[in-house]
Amino acid sequence: MSLPRLPGMAMRVAQVVVLVLLAVLLWNVADGQGAWDLLQQANPLWLLAAALVLTLQTVMSAQRWRITAAQLGVYFSPVEAVREYYLAQVVNQSLPGGFVGDANRAVRLRHHAGLVASGQAVVFERVSGQLGLLAVLAFGLAANLVLPTSLIWPDWVKSLLLAILVGVVGTPIILSSIPRLLGPKAGPVARFSKAFKRAVLARAVLPQQIGLSLGTTLCNVFAFALCGVALGISLPFLATLTIVPLILCAMLIPISVSGWGVREGAAALLFPVFGATASEGLATSVAFGLIFLITVVPGLLVIWMRPNAPVFGPH
Repeated sequence: MSLPRLPGMAMRVAQVVVLVLLAVLLWNVADGQGAWDLLQQANPLWLLAAALVLTLQTVMSAQRWRITAAQLGVYFSPVEAVREYYLAQVVNQSLPGGFVGDANRAVRLRHHAGLVASGQAVVFERVSGQLGLLAVLAFGLAANLVLPTSLIWPDWVKSLLLAILVGVVGTPIILSSIPRLLGPKAGPVARFSKAFKRAVLARAVLPQQIGLSLGTTLCNVFAFALCGVALGISLPFLATLTIVPLILCAMLIPISVSGWGVREGAAALLFPVFGATASEGLATSVAFGLIFLITVVPGLLVIWMRPNAPVFGPH
């Protein structure tokens, strides 16, 4: 009976191993002792400011999810949305992969309109957030081209940025072409595309989707920058709009636990672009990760206040 679970368990173990290896590598390569010294000198007021900004990000994300779900016939209150979002964050921070909590959101609220609609609402909400992140990154890259900047981009980063821009421009074109290319077989894809347009791109909700997605992205970006300020590291404005989104994008690579290690590695690599050190990038990223962990504490309170309610499955 346990055999079907082996691949998933093996993946989780591998992600934990990757996290440990990345931590050891970064400690030795990016001056882990220097990063630790910086963390010990952090200004708590700036860290508090970062925590407040990240809390606002969670509330805005929950509202985006509620709006998206309502377009698909899944209705729940703002309080329920925030509660479930916090619970999902706790699960995501606790388990490898970073998406189990989101899947759990869909399962817990499937009684509203079925698992398909509930699942689509979660997927579309996450996609909207990533589109906001890519939009801010694209804006930052464009600003780097037209405004004077002291950022020194290595060739490998330039290639990466070019690939991202091509992906941002090309993905909508490819997705819109799939139904025509598949012809009669495009039924499921066409239905999925239609649902996405109704939930995210409909005229009634598009302004809110844009505002909330940009808002949540900017909250994450500037919370990261505030963690840098808390450590005495000032990120230039253009660096904040380009380097920080790249660091946050690295968290999407599902090879670790909730992006830990991957995010720190990206920060250590990218901070020298604006003249900071790898150690400062490592310390800032660790501070951001720790502050985010603190801001998901309300999710633990949800579990504590409802000890008999299941964390996984219908609530």
